[in-house]
Amino acid sequence: QVQLVESGGGLVQAGGSLRLSCAASGGRTFSNYAMGWCRQAPGKEREFVAAISRRCASTDYADSVKGRFTISRDNAKNTVYLQMNSLKPEDTAVYYCAAPYGVGWLPRSYDYWGQGTQVTVSS
Repeated sequence: QVQLVESGGGLVQAGGSLRLSCAASGGRTFSNYAMGWCRQAPGKEREFVAAISRRCASTDYADSVKGRFTISRDNAKNTVYLQMNSLKPEDTAVYYCAAPYGVGWLPRSYDYWGQGTQVTVSS
């Protein structure tokens, strides 16, 4: 069973930065799978934020975060990161780390989720 544990959320002022981390475990080879981040704001559906392919050859971002957020991964540490810069109040949400069941590159399709970490951006 894939386990994903996020960390790094918190309260930040608009214009500030945060880096989220997600540690993966569960017995499968981390580097064989793409990883992603999604978020869910109060009263809204969960939405895609960013994805990275298994060996960092490809990334995908939601239009709303392009140029401000950067996804990366360290396969030696089984960890994926989300660097968030120039944060806006509308980025306030619970951020979830996500992983697919299969090894293909489907950057907006996931089967496993972490418990989420709260990011709050004050104006």
